[in-house]
Amino acid sequence: MAIVAAMAVPHPPIILPEIGRGEEEKIAKTTAAYREVMKRAASLEPDTVVITSPHATMYSDYFHISPGEKAEGDFGAFRCPEVRIEAEYDEAFSKALANACAAEDLPAGFLGEREPALDHGTMIPLYFLQPELKKPVKVVRIGLSGLSADMHYRLGQLIRETAGKLGRRAVFIASGDLSHKLKAEGPYGFAKEGPVFDEEVTKDLGQADFLSLLTIPADLAEGAAECGLRSFWIMAGALDRQAVKAELLSHEGTFGVGYGVAYFTPEGEDDARNIGRQLHDKEMRDIAAVREREDAYVHLARLSLETFVRSHVFLPLPKDLPAELQDRRAGCFVSIKKDGRLRGCIGTLAPGRRNLAEEILYNAVSAGMHDPRFPQVTPEELPRLVYDVDVLSEPEPIDSPKQLDVKRYGVIVQNGERRGLLLPDLAGVDRVDEQIAIARRKGNIGAREPVQLWRFEVTRHV
Repeated sequence: MAIVAAMAVPHPPIILPEIGRGEEEKIAKTTAAYREVMKRAASLEPDTVVITSPHATMYSDYFHISPGEKAEGDFGAFRCPEVRIEAEYDEAFSKALANACAAEDLPAGFLGEREPALDHGTMIPLYFLQPELKKPVKVVRIGLSGLSADMHYRLGQLIRETAGKLGRRAVFIASGDLSHKLKAEGPYGFAKEGPVFDEEVTKDLGQADFLSLLTIPADLAEGAAECGLRSFWIMAGALDRQAVKAELLSHEGTFGVGYGVAYFTPEGEDDARNIGRQLHDKEMRDIAAVREREDAYVHLARLSLETFVRSHVFLPLPKDLPAELQDRRAGCFVSIKKDGRLRGCIGTLAPGRRNLAEEILYNAVSAGMHDPRFPQVTPEELPRLVYDVDVLSEPEPIDSPKQLDVKRYGVIVQNGERRGLLLPDLAGVDRVDEQIAIARRKGNIGAREPVQLWRFEVTRHV
């Protein structure tokens, strides 16, 4: 046996009558859909339920599988401690999955549990499922990670393979809300990415278009402030090479957060749905297209980091560089991205090297090896990295934020020796006050401390 059904469900505490106290009636479609998918799942008499939750233990570079024989939790954090959920873990499944991950060097296992109690992203699906079951069902609980879409997908594939090897009838529950920024009056406010994200994800879920789901732009997901996408990625992997009947039962955003309920029925092997391979091939094609259109600035940045990572020595400057790189001096920033997300960024406000070419060379190596926010780039990562080079104009002092434009100008805020900088035209930064606030934080400057403002323009090479 293997995965007999899968579902994507939200986890709003307000959906529980004990917590909503009447407010849950405003999302009655979500509640009805929730009950329907749980009845269907229970009717399949599963042996194991695999739940992925963004509120379980989560690390940037590791999938945490909850250890032990059982766990429990309550909704005390939502002023309802009397509602309690218990779950018996499928230890054999969890151990077999951890071993399968270790065999493939996929970073997953039992290390680093911070909170053994069940989280609400796990408890709410169980709240609806457990009353429908004819017999108790064991649970495997897994946290998400900051790893790439293909790593989440591969974890899903290993979950399915583990269920098959153990002869389990397993139901997969991908717990996760959609955008948290659908309404200005909602708890998290409004962002233009919110409705776009929800429309795209619900379309993909309703059509089982998992390749589209796996390639949703990172800036769209981040701007929407979602929490379920990675759960859905793992679920997609658990349905790899399966013909799938997909149903989107409901989608509501009543409270400013997107709640979607979708149900997936596997209908037999289908090698044409090798979405993991399709994802890899698409990523390689996209990277190749980026490489083909590199200009001399970006090519130098990439070659500089690749040389250093592979040989641990700095690249000798090529002899055939354009004159503007050899003869000009300017500050510059080199940004590195992986899977659409920042992987490193280091730069200089003013020139410190003999020419712009050297400035790019050393900043590219620093961005990949010395950005304190990230581990050093490894040789295995190099084929998936893309680069931006921003060449800065000379900063000029300004008297007022009114002289800024987030699309045109970067900003420097300075208080004594402390200084913070933010580049222009960054995804998710739409207002001058946001731009200044972020620059203050980067410079460790308080929100009320006086600052001198500077602005600068950049020429961006991508």
